[in-house]
Amino acid sequence: MERHLVERELTPEGPRRTRVRPGERRPTRTVTVNLAESPLTWLHARGHLTDRLRDAGEALLRDYERAQLSASVTMRWDPVRVKTTGERGLAPGERQVAARQRFDGAIRAAGKGLEDILWRVVCAGEPLPQAEKTLGWPARSGKLVLRIALDRVAEFYRIT
Repeated sequence: MERHLVERELTPEGPRRTRVRPGERRPTRTVTVNLAESPLTWLHARGHLTDRLRDAGEALLRDYERAQLSASVTMRWDPVRVKTTGERGLAPGERQVAARQRFDGAIRAAGKGLEDILWRVVCAGEPLPQAEKTLGWPARSGKLVLRIALDRVAEFYRIT
């Protein structure tokens, strides 16, 4: 995994980006943050998500990536590989369709209004405070809503 480490001021709400102007004193407590880290991993590591909710988010992200739902800027030049010996199970195209159906089913299971926070935090990797701000939600409300959405997704994927 790629690492992009930066120093952030440590506050009771978590790491915060601060700009120190010349002549101002530096924050007393700082922490090194990996900006390339998944928001789900960050929340789980700090005890805000249970293993079950993290696993549900990872399953949703896996289906999102397998279904190739992310935006493409140009034509795909991936080589098409055809196995001459019959492969048991699904063909690559069928796996992609199955992943898309699972993803759509999980988003439907989360319920109306929760798909935005799921997509932003789990699939797009947007930090929770930024997602709250973009959606116009009060600060620190996204954690609760994300937990509710991930709980429903965990039930869809039958994660115990």
